[in-house]
Amino acid sequence: MRIPTIFTPELQNRHHRIGRLLALAGGLVFAISAYLPWAYASGALDDMSYLGGPSTLQFLGLALGLILAICAAMGLVEPWAGAKGIAPALLKVSKRVGWTRAAKVTGIGMLIYIAVVLLAIVLELGGLVTVEWGGWVALAAAVIGLIGTRLITPGRQPSLERLRTPGWVGILAIALVLLGALLLSAYALNQVDGGSFVVILTFAGVLAAFILRSGIGGWISAVSQRHRTVLVFAAFAVAFLFPFTQNGSDANMSIATQVLIFAATAVGLNIVVGLAGLLDLGYIAFLGAGAFTAATMSQSAFATIGWKPPFIVVMLIAGLISATLGLIIGSPTLRVSGDYLAIVTLAFGEIFRISMSNLDGRDGPDLVHGSSGIPAIPNLNLFGFDFGAIHTVAGIPLGRFSNYFFLMLLIMAVIVLVFTRLNHSRIGRGWVAIREDEKAAEAMGVNVFGLKLLAFAGGAFLAGLAGAVKAHVDQSVTPDQYIFLESAFLLAAVVLGGMGTVMGVILGAVLLKLVPEKLRFVNEYRMLLFGLLLVVMMRVRPEGMIPNQRRVLEFHSDDEELVDEIEEDLPYEFAEES
Repeated sequence: MRIPTIFTPELQNRHHRIGRLLALAGGLVFAISAYLPWAYASGALDDMSYLGGPSTLQFLGLALGLILAICAAMGLVEPWAGAKGIAPALLKVSKRVGWTRAAKVTGIGMLIYIAVVLLAIVLELGGLVTVEWGGWVALAAAVIGLIGTRLITPGRQPSLERLRTPGWVGILAIALVLLGALLLSAYALNQVDGGSFVVILTFAGVLAAFILRSGIGGWISAVSQRHRTVLVFAAFAVAFLFPFTQNGSDANMSIATQVLIFAATAVGLNIVVGLAGLLDLGYIAFLGAGAFTAATMSQSAFATIGWKPPFIVVMLIAGLISATLGLIIGSPTLRVSGDYLAIVTLAFGEIFRISMSNLDGRDGPDLVHGSSGIPAIPNLNLFGFDFGAIHTVAGIPLGRFSNYFFLMLLIMAVIVLVFTRLNHSRIGRGWVAIREDEKAAEAMGVNVFGLKLLAFAGGAFLAGLAGAVKAHVDQSVTPDQYIFLESAFLLAAVVLGGMGTVMGVILGAVLLKLVPEKLRFVNEYRMLLFGLLLVVMMRVRPEGMIPNQRRVLEFHSDDEELVDEIEEDLPYEFAEES
């Protein structure tokens, strides 16, 4: 059922120009309000109490206001009409941008941004009275801008992705996007105040929505496909530079290392869920198997196995043991599917945790000391490199978590390489066929059972590699670390990020692991917020944040047909008022 709206097409056609003027005025006033005081005292966020001295978060709001103003202004007149030189080329590019759609989403985002800012000020300073007059001006400007964007008639779909640009332009765009992501993430992680982190996260969400709705995201995606090698190397270069932005902060690098471990495990689960379509609710057990294997073979005084091979050998053994567990659980259970498979894998995860608790010398052999686990796991020492020591590079101290971050980055590169190669191989096509229609795949000669086992074993092997590093990062391993909730978060990272993709799953894992760490002040409402996020994502973007193109068509095939039917009737945004 369609929700009634007061901004009907007739109203938009009648007041289209007024709407653009309101959106333009709202954006400009919002940008100017950044120079006004938003908070009464300096204790809220990053000190918004100065007149004429915007804080960093106010500068971010200024950027949103300017974006809305530009989007609204581009539809008032056809810019550079009759001009010569570079102007016609710019006009050709500009006509492919979805200015109206971008204005509408920016208007909503700007209001959300100032609402989050004012709410943070009220909570941190204690009452509405702590909001200064500049904050109310910004709120009024955001409301005016939103009303203006609602009065604008819809524009055409952006077509920037069909624009052919020189190769150096695409490479420069990739570099700038990744550099901006690095700076924004580094600044966000350095925020001690939880409210500031939420505001930055809100800004990033609004900016991402603008990029997607304007068509810039589609162009960047097309450019990334043409320069995939450059994108991969640039992404790893940016990740490599991240520890150098933290000035030796162990707190932030600890979070970043745990995020990488979580992301590596999620990419392994993506093989099982995203490619093969097998719902696994006990995947955390494979990470635990790798961690316990590495702990029992470590140099810890509490290790129960006398054999102490080099860590590279330990990693391979941990991966093989996890893969063996995958084969053991997969052989009898993969003959079921759907909900039954989910129930069986959920039981396997709990059986693993309880079994580890029973290996305490009383209920079973003393292999992992039961619920006490194996503590005092020493830092790694590979080829004379001590991971527990501080190493200074270019005057920047890099602590133990930075060292493990670099190690996990190398392992992550291997895991991504394995995943992408499998995805584009005959095996990957077989997994996708099984996911789409198991009966049809079997009828076409696909070895369904064998490929399912390979998916379970391959995903478990990658999780085992990550678990081996996790044991040394945490310096202790206990059964309580590997509970069902962790499996649920891994599965959510795959679904929310984008099943079947690498970048989507990594992004989902980063958000689900990073956000709870920075928002400990709302720890009591963690599951509530997590549930709301799932509901919103399933309603707004069920295919995930960075989806596989096939899944986009699966979820929006009807919408695409509708767009094709009406797109020819929609005028260009520059001709909407003629």
